[in-house]
Amino acid sequence: MNDSSERRTARFTRLAAALAGAAVLAACSTTTGGGDSGGAGGGGTDELTAAGTYPVESLDPHGAQGASTGTQFAGQAIFSRLVKPEADGTLTGDLAESWEPNEDVTAWTFTLREGVTFSDGSPLTAEDVVASFDRMMELNGPNAGNFPGATMTASSDTEVVLTTPEPDASVPGKLVLFYVLPSGVAADDTAFFNDPVGSGPFTVDSFTPGESLALVPNEEYWGDAPQLQRVTVRNIPELSARLTALRTGEVDVVWGIPDDQLAVLEDEDDLTVETVPSTAEFTMWFNSSVPALEDAAVRRALWQAVDFDTIIGQLYPETGEPAVAPVTPVVLGHAPQEPVAYDPDAARAALEDAGFDFSQTLRLQFANAEFRPFLQAVASDLEEVGVHAEPLEKEQAVFTEDLLALNWDINFQQLATPTFDAASNLGRLYTCAAGRNGYCNPELDDLLARAGGSADEAERTELYDQASEIIWDDAVGMYPMTVSIAYAWNASLDGFTPDPSGLPDFSTVSGGGS
Repeated sequence: MNDSSERRTARFTRLAAALAGAAVLAACSTTTGGGDSGGAGGGGTDELTAAGTYPVESLDPHGAQGASTGTQFAGQAIFSRLVKPEADGTLTGDLAESWEPNEDVTAWTFTLREGVTFSDGSPLTAEDVVASFDRMMELNGPNAGNFPGATMTASSDTEVVLTTPEPDASVPGKLVLFYVLPSGVAADDTAFFNDPVGSGPFTVDSFTPGESLALVPNEEYWGDAPQLQRVTVRNIPELSARLTALRTGEVDVVWGIPDDQLAVLEDEDDLTVETVPSTAEFTMWFNSSVPALEDAAVRRALWQAVDFDTIIGQLYPETGEPAVAPVTPVVLGHAPQEPVAYDPDAARAALEDAGFDFSQTLRLQFANAEFRPFLQAVASDLEEVGVHAEPLEKEQAVFTEDLLALNWDINFQQLATPTFDAASNLGRLYTCAAGRNGYCNPELDDLLARAGGSADEAERTELYDQASEIIWDDAVGMYPMTVSIAYAWNASLDGFTPDPSGLPDFSTVSGGGS
């Protein structure tokens, strides 16, 4: 049709303009900070500087920022966990040497390794593990939501038991977000995090929230000592400044690199560039509690109205791929669904049949400027079918507050599943009790509960398949894209492994030159 052809041409024009605008913003940026610099790859001082995608705002892994990428990165460096994931999602012991469930999977027993001490030399015992779990639950931060009604007790100095009200086979995976602090750290103890005591491979040398975190080796660490003398993680918000710092050797590692910069970096002889599939997915929830979006037919029509394949192809040709499930392929519980085909004419007809009020404006909230071109393109496609959607870019704290308060109509997040288990994504966020997106379906609740309680991986996958089908068909949200993370690093670094959750481990790295 001529109208359809004109719409497609207009979309391409707008996408090109969005990309050009992003390039202009990047070109106007300047490098912040100073320090000696040489060519990329020229160093060998065993001091490393990294510039990730998101700032480290807090060191408290149990608080409101506990699930944020920055706090998770700091947590794994400073503190220890019972278990931790390998790069492929396989769980391995950290503080725990072994773990096993009881017969009905309502209690998990973790046996702790002996001889572990905190960075101040004091012994780490089961009492510290239990106190940390209790603190996390008392603060009721994002990670506490993985353990509703759960309790932890110490059966000896080297053994803890985590008990849940219902069978929960996903407990070990959920515990990759649980960090152990010394007992006695109160829920409101902010002073502790000015100079935190932990049992991880590093200790804090200095920390300026939102700006930089400097780490040095923990001399009391139970495992292999880090080979780097110092790791500094800097927040460099401007993309061009981050990449300039990488090329000059001011930083050694950068990740979260946009697609249009990858080819340039790949031509740099002194850099290694690698893109890895991640646990993250672009997730755009609809607020089903507002009258305009309570009808699944309306939500699905809005999804149908957006040409996500074209948008992804234009903005994320290297790091994006159209999603086919609510969680990514690397997550246990991924179950492919039938893709939603772009059809603006059918979408508008469905909206008209459902009595949609085209005079209203939908609030499309997001945080982080990097997603602005994507959401502008989404709003533009919705406008083509007569739906007004206003992208609202918010500061992270305001975004989080409004997210929990359901003060939005469409919510955009790059939602990761760092546990590699759908239980901490679907099972935590899509139940009636969670109240995270205004959607409530008792049938879905039952499937998610059964999936979480089964120790049979094949059965769990099948149950998550059924749950995903409901989420997908009822259009609880739009699920446009699975995300790969692009890393670039100083080629002189040894032992660096790109992490699928954007949480690289520097405790095994040597070299450096920043």
